[in-house]
Amino acid sequence: MTSWAERQGDAFGGPRPAVDPRSEEGQEAVGFVLALGRALHSAGYSAQRLESVLTMVATRLKLANPQFFSTPTSLNASFGDERNQRSFMLRVQPGETNLGRLADLDAATLDVMRGTISIGNGIEAIERIIATPTHYPTALSLVAFGVLSAAIARFFGGGVAEILVGGITGLFIGVLAWTAGKWPPLGRMFEPAAAFLGTALATALVKLFGPMSLYIATVAGIVALLPGLALTTAMSELANRHLAAGTARLSGAFMTFLGIAFGVALGNKVTESLLGTVATAQPRTPAEWTLWLALAAAPVGLAIVLSAKPRDIGWITLGGVLAFLGGRFGADWLGVGLGSFAGALVIGIVANAYARVLERPASIVLVPGLSLLVPGSVGYRSLMLLMEQNVTVGVEAGFRMLITASSLVAGLLVANVVGPPRRTPERRITPRA
Repeated sequence: MTSWAERQGDAFGGPRPAVDPRSEEGQEAVGFVLALGRALHSAGYSAQRLESVLTMVATRLKLANPQFFSTPTSLNASFGDERNQRSFMLRVQPGETNLGRLADLDAATLDVMRGTISIGNGIEAIERIIATPTHYPTALSLVAFGVLSAAIARFFGGGVAEILVGGITGLFIGVLAWTAGKWPPLGRMFEPAAAFLGTALATALVKLFGPMSLYIATVAGIVALLPGLALTTAMSELANRHLAAGTARLSGAFMTFLGIAFGVALGNKVTESLLGTVATAQPRTPAEWTLWLALAAAPVGLAIVLSAKPRDIGWITLGGVLAFLGGRFGADWLGVGLGSFAGALVIGIVANAYARVLERPASIVLVPGLSLLVPGSVGYRSLMLLMEQNVTVGVEAGFRMLITASSLVAGLLVANVVGPPRRTPERRITPRA
C-alpha cells in the first residue's frame, strides 16, 4: 500500500520510490531529520508538534516508514519496515523557547523541501542557526525583563509603587538569567536561587519605598520564572494522548514550582530576620489608560525575551492584545477559570491565520499571546498557601490552576478546528497551533 505522500506525488517531479535509510541518499536525509529534530526540541517544541513536523519532513524526503517518539529529555526515531528498521536515540534537554530560531529553522526546512538548497546545505544551515546568538543586544534583553514584570504588575492591579518594584525586580531576574547562561553552576539551580534573590530584593524595595502590596510586587518581579507555559504545554500533550511526554513535562513544571516556592519562602524568612516586618498596603490602582499601556508593552517585552525577530513584534503585539481582550471577555462570560478558553481560542485562530497567510510558524504569535493567559501566578499562590499550612485555600487555588490550564488547551484544540492553517506539504511544514 502506498503512503499518502506517494499517492499525492512529489511536487517537483512526480512519485518516487521510498528511500532506503541505509543508502547514501538515505543517510543524508536521516542526518537532516535528526539535526532538525534536535534543533526544534532545543527551541521549545512540544512533543506532538515535534513529531508532526519530523513525520512530514521525513515523508517529503521519501524516507521509508518514519516514526518518532519525543519526550522532554529524549528523541527516538526509526526508519524502514519493521524487519529491516534503523533506529536512533538522541539525548536532549528541554530548551528555552526561541521564536527567532524557530522562524529560521522553518525557513531552512522549507528551502530543503522545495529544492532551493541541498540536504547537506540544509544541515549546515541548521548548525549555523543554532550557533547564531539572539537578535537583540544584551542590555535590551535585560530591559525587556523589567518591562514585562512592570506590565504584569499593572495586570494584577498594582499601582505605581508595585509597578516600579516589580520592574526593578524583573530587571534583576534578567541579569541573573544572563549570568546563569554564562555560569553553569548557577544554571543548575537557577529558579530557586533567582526566586530567593528576587524575593529578597523586592522585600527590601518595599521596605525602602513604603507600604504597598508585597505579593503583587514579588509575583510580578519573578513572573519570568513561573512555568505556566510548560504546565499548559504538558496539559496539551496529555490531551493529545502523548502521555509519557505530558507526564514528564508536568512533573518538571511541578518541581520548578516547588523550587520557586522554596526560594520565595527562604527569601521572606531571611529578609524578615534582617529587616524586620515589612509594612504592606492595598495597591492604589492608577488610571485605566495605564492598563492599555501595559497591554502594549507586555507583548513587546515577551517578544524580546523570547528572541523573536524584530519584524514579528507587530504581529506578536496584535496577538497579545487580542488574547488579553478575549480572556477578559471570557472571564466576564464564563468566569475566571473557564474564561481562559476564549482567550486561547482567539489567539489560536489568530496564530493559525498568521501561519496560513504568511507561511511562518504559528508559534511566533501563539506562544507570546498564550503567555499572557497561562496560570503560573495561580500555581505560585497555591504552593505558597500550602507552605503556610492554609491547605484548603491552597488546594482550591491549585484546582483553579488546573481548570485554567485545561481551558487553554480546550481553546487551542477548538481553534485548530475552527481556523486551521494551510497544511499542504509543499507550502507548510509546521503543524497547527
